[in-house]
Amino acid sequence: MPKLSVNGIEVEVPAGTTVLQACEAAGAEVPRFCYHDRLSIAGNCRMCLVEVEKSPKPVASCAMPASEGMVVKTNTAQVKKAREGVMEFLLINHPLDCPICDQGGECDLQDQAMTYGRHASRFDEGKRAVKDKDIGPLIKTIMTRCIHCTRCIRFGEEVAGVEVLGLTGRGEHMEVGPYVEAVVNTELSGNIIDLCPVGALTSKPYEFHARSWELVKTESIDVLDAVGANIRVDTRGAEVMRILPRLNEDVNEEWLADKSRFACDGLKKRRLDRCFVRRHGKLEPASWDEAFGAIAERLRGVAGNRIAAFAGDLADAEAMLLLKELITALGSPHMDCRQDGAKLDASSRAGYLFNTTIAGIERADACLLIGTNPRWEAPLVNARLRKRWRRGGFAIGLIGEPRELTYKYSQLGAGPQTLAEIANDRHAFAATLKAAKAPMLILGQGALARPDGAQILAAARQLALDFGLVREGWNGFNVLHGAAARVGGLDLGFVPGQGGRDVAGILDGVQSGAIEIVYLLGADEIDTARLGGAFVIYQGHHGDAGASRADVVLPGAAYTEKSATYVNLEGRPQRTRRAIHPLGEAREDWKILRALSEALGRKLPYDTVEAVRQRLGVVAPSFRALGRVEPAAFGNFGSPGPLGSEPFKSAIANYYMTDPISRASPTMAQCVEAFVAPAQTKTGTHG
Repeated sequence: MPKLSVNGIEVEVPAGTTVLQACEAAGAEVPRFCYHDRLSIAGNCRMCLVEVEKSPKPVASCAMPASEGMVVKTNTAQVKKAREGVMEFLLINHPLDCPICDQGGECDLQDQAMTYGRHASRFDEGKRAVKDKDIGPLIKTIMTRCIHCTRCIRFGEEVAGVEVLGLTGRGEHMEVGPYVEAVVNTELSGNIIDLCPVGALTSKPYEFHARSWELVKTESIDVLDAVGANIRVDTRGAEVMRILPRLNEDVNEEWLADKSRFACDGLKKRRLDRCFVRRHGKLEPASWDEAFGAIAERLRGVAGNRIAAFAGDLADAEAMLLLKELITALGSPHMDCRQDGAKLDASSRAGYLFNTTIAGIERADACLLIGTNPRWEAPLVNARLRKRWRRGGFAIGLIGEPRELTYKYSQLGAGPQTLAEIANDRHAFAATLKAAKAPMLILGQGALARPDGAQILAAARQLALDFGLVREGWNGFNVLHGAAARVGGLDLGFVPGQGGRDVAGILDGVQSGAIEIVYLLGADEIDTARLGGAFVIYQGHHGDAGASRADVVLPGAAYTEKSATYVNLEGRPQRTRRAIHPLGEAREDWKILRALSEALGRKLPYDTVEAVRQRLGVVAPSFRALGRVEPAAFGNFGSPGPLGSEPFKSAIANYYMTDPISRASPTMAQCVEAFVAPAQTKTGTHG
């Protein structure tokens, strides 16, 4: 490990560390535009110049490796003059857009110009102008502002795996953009907005909506997929203006998927802000007392085994706990949180977790994808897979539909037959798994949400045991979820009790008349046409499929409007924080269920959210480990038996519309038109 001196402070750094990183380790701040910790080194901007003893001129610290005995100075007159010169060159062609630029107040160029900018320019030539590029409905381009840092290009090539942007021309004629007219078709495209150090790339939906200093910033958790990305919700008044990623190395690093970032405009569309009761075939506004009264009247005299409940994909753990206890108190064992009918076994926690953990992907050296399209089901998990693949020595095989993933993989087969061949050591990929030191498999909902899902789960479990995917210090068995509520619901046991019906059984019971009353806790993904003549109670925040079919509607709070607990696909409990108050008469979901239980004469013993969370920790001790992953013992799960012959299909047909919030989002509708509709006319290919 080389030792060097930075401004008189001696610091020891790992081999391969750059001078810039060494300076930061010594507490010296070095300005930069092109350098980024997670991207390759470009050395374009020269803003990070420092003085190195015995060097004839200032050195670009981002591209210079730190070596033994170096003497570095970052605050000399020579360094200051060099940085001022670089800044002057950068500002020659930069437009005077600051008063109308969406980057204003958050602009690296603004901030550094305050320190290194001159009071006047020595150049009086006309500024150049660059034509803006149309790269889709999410990213606004003002390319005259571009300073050619190439962060966006490197992100596309290295992280997103979609090489659309590039450099053309040289010198003053250099431009960043697509080589031919094209949209940036990646589920991570919004991250280039965060990476851009100037206002060349900004959010198109957020354009001219607010200034950064007007916004109230709230740290929270994303719930539009099962990854549980750490986010920051920026609000003004009673409106969510934008959502940005927060740093969490174990979950999302500093990236965020496009749906999680841009679907926030769906939070103010199609909202339920009052109770409704169906009278004479029509939903009419009602008070809370009237809504509770209608439910109590209909439940009077109904046997418990004629009542059922579904928990939706956005339901929080507190609400699911109270709904389970209320339904149980009414005498019903019929409940399920698996809207898609996935044959997940709640009796063994390791059987439904992403046991390797998201960060643990970087330790693996072989991966088998079974019935999943991680690029759409969990873009941030897919980004980790690509990150590991780029290092080399990571063989990936796919059983299922061929997809345009962002890394090379081997198409092994289409369905369970291939899985059986690998398990029986009759396929070439079996040797790859055997030879790997840390192999892993990822089982998608497309393989589990089918009649033979329990058998596929058992076959994958046996494969994991036979091929050493589960061993001391390593668990390579993973289930990839798409719903934020799924793991929390399974942890709480929101599944059929003794003699209870699952999703399919409840819907069959409604058709046969065995089930009279159905409670939907934000459950919009079931086939509501099969609810027939049942009395349907819908509790949620959007007027989606469930609310349209309901006889009583109870308005709940969206994830930005409540403090609630969610468990991500790894089994990591995390909490949202309330950024704005619920709209109109809407209330937090656990409060609605607590009040309803009292109206039904089955009062639940919780008066505060702290009491509910204490109960969560009793029902499932994993809830006590907030923000941490508690490893699960690898038990017995699944049901051994014959596998079907139908090929696996992806669980998601449209990434941009998977839940009530994204379906209500105008921005997501534009994404479907720009990205999904054209792709449906093409056949899938793979690397």
